[in-house]
Amino acid sequence: MEMTAVDERRMTELFENLEVPEGVTIELLRGEIVMMAGPDLVHNRIVRSVALQLPSDRWEWLMTQDIDILSEQSEPVPDLVVLGSDAGPESGRLLPSEVVTMLVEVVSKNSVDRDYGIKRSIYAAGKVPAYLIIDPIVAHCVLLTEPVGGGDEADYTVQRITKFGDPVPLDLLGFELDTSEFKTLPGVRPHRRP
Repeated sequence: MEMTAVDERRMTELFENLEVPEGVTIELLRGEIVMMAGPDLVHNRIVRSVALQLPSDRWEWLMTQDIDILSEQSEPVPDLVVLGSDAGPESGRLLPSEVVTMLVEVVSKNSVDRDYGIKRSIYAAGKVPAYLIIDPIVAHCVLLTEPVGGGDEADYTVQRITKFGDPVPLDLLGFELDTSEFKTLPGVRPHRRP
C-alpha cells in the first residue's frame, strides 16, 4: 500500500511530537517510526573510542543528533555524526545531511538489517560522503563511500571491509581508525551481511 503525501506529513508530525521514554532511541526511516532500546556497553565503548580518535582540530562529532534527509522522509539518529568543525548550523533540532562528512552506526543485535540495508540506502540518498558500519557481532568495519542515485536506488559504489584489529583508512577525514580496542558482542548469532 502506497502512503500518500498527507500520510507522510502526518507521520512526520506524529514523530516530532511523540513522547519517548528515557533510554529509548526513536528514528523516522522512510516514513516508518522505529524504536530501539538503549545500547550495550560494548556498543557505547566503540562509539566513544571512535569519537576520541577523531582529530578535534578539524572535526566535530555529535551523538544523539537527528539528521534531516529531506528527500527521504527520514530523520535517522546515527550513533556518531562527524562534520567539519565549522560546517553545521548554530542551532536547531535537525542537522541537514549536506553538512555531514561521515555517519557511523555500531551494529547491535536488533539493528543488523537496518544498518546494512535501509540506512545504507538513506545515507547514500542524502549524499553523505562516508558511512562507516562498525559491527561487533562479526568483528569487522564496513566503510562505504561515493554515494550515487536517489530514493530506493541510492547506494554507495565503494565498499571496504576491515577486520577488527586492522586500521580503517578514513581518507576523507585524513586519519586511520585504530580498531584494536573494539570488543565483540558475546552470544549473538553471526550474520552474513554486508
